[in-house]
Amino acid sequence: MYDGIKGFRDFYPGEMAARRAAMDTLEETARRYGFREIGTPALERAEMWTDKSGDDIVDELYAFEDQGGRHVTLTPELTPTVARMVVAKQQALSKPIKWFSTRPFWRYEQVQQGRQREFYQTNVDIFGSSAPEADAEVLAWAADALTGLGLTDEHFEFRISHRDILGGVLESYDADVDVTAAIRAVDKSDKIEAGEYHGLLADAGLPYDDAVQFADLIASGDLEAVVEFSDTERVSDAVENLQNVLAAAADFGAREYCTISLETARGLDYYTGVVFECFDSTGSVSRSVFGGGRYDDLIESFGGQPTPAVGVAPGHSTLPLLMQRAGVWPEETISTDYYVLSVGDTRTEATRIARDLRANGHVVETDVAGRSFGAQLGYADSINAETTIIVGERDLANDEITVKAMDSGDEAQAPVDAFPGDLERPTVDDFE
Repeated sequence: MYDGIKGFRDFYPGEMAARRAAMDTLEETARRYGFREIGTPALERAEMWTDKSGDDIVDELYAFEDQGGRHVTLTPELTPTVARMVVAKQQALSKPIKWFSTRPFWRYEQVQQGRQREFYQTNVDIFGSSAPEADAEVLAWAADALTGLGLTDEHFEFRISHRDILGGVLESYDADVDVTAAIRAVDKSDKIEAGEYHGLLADAGLPYDDAVQFADLIASGDLEAVVEFSDTERVSDAVENLQNVLAAAADFGAREYCTISLETARGLDYYTGVVFECFDSTGSVSRSVFGGGRYDDLIESFGGQPTPAVGVAPGHSTLPLLMQRAGVWPEETISTDYYVLSVGDTRTEATRIARDLRANGHVVETDVAGRSFGAQLGYADSINAETTIIVGERDLANDEITVKAMDSGDEAQAPVDAFPGDLERPTVDDFE
């Protein structure tokens, strides 16, 4: 007997049906916004991550040397991959480029609730527009996707910020501040005690009293106070951009879900502008459900022409936690429209009926194990068949079949040659 590997999950049909329903909603919403689906590889050169984040990041990757001597890794996220793809065909692609995909990723990290070593995300990105409307459209897509899943503003909120606000305020201090390290400390602020948070800011170069002052200023979310304190063009421009994005989000129908939260920083270094994270409004799901933001410099850093970009990536590990808490997670059951039950030497007619029903778009099963009448009927019940079509030798002798409603047990006879005929979804009621 073999055990599964820690951090890698099995999904049986019932749970997978619920997950597929959620994925389909996110993807169909993306299609309505004009995002086009792409496919991306599971394996990439590890240098795509080590060149940006250092060799230490290898400890968080499923990285190895392949048989060709290349240092490769299972992809831990999508953004570098789509950046590479944009660079490869940048001149031929119409702008803005709007792409989406749903696929698995892999990170070697501590397994906990909502965090596995193999996980699925739906990624949605826009390349080629720096306008606030692009950020707003990504927010609007996320809001529409979540409400399409049955969630409301009582269930989730988008906490939105701007990386240049944080960076600009930090640079306004008369100290040699490691801005990247300080922003990483801000990103951890809701997960650690205040003293530890202030200590991390101090480690990044802020004098301790300034660290406390900075933390309080950022926590206030007061944009006017931030502009007045920093008195720099960088912060003023960032605040104006954030306000423009929020104004556009109002027109796009997403502003009601947005809360200004300057402590929202996003941990990845490639973010450059507006960033946001989705949280459970009640706090029952303690970690962020997903996040996104603007990364205007990444394409150029991959060797392409300067290309602004913004994206978001809902994860299919934490999103189910929010949906379950809100009571909108799809029922984890499988369903079947028809089971065609064959009794005796009736395979030819039974399979013809099954084919015709499938041609009408229905989910249809039939016996493939040579089971008895009772065993087949029990199986039809176990797969939640709505209707069972009984094809028996006695009925066929009278040119008939039996149509049985599984919930009520009602039955009716139907002419075999005319079944299903012109009926798109025949039921007992059509023949009583």
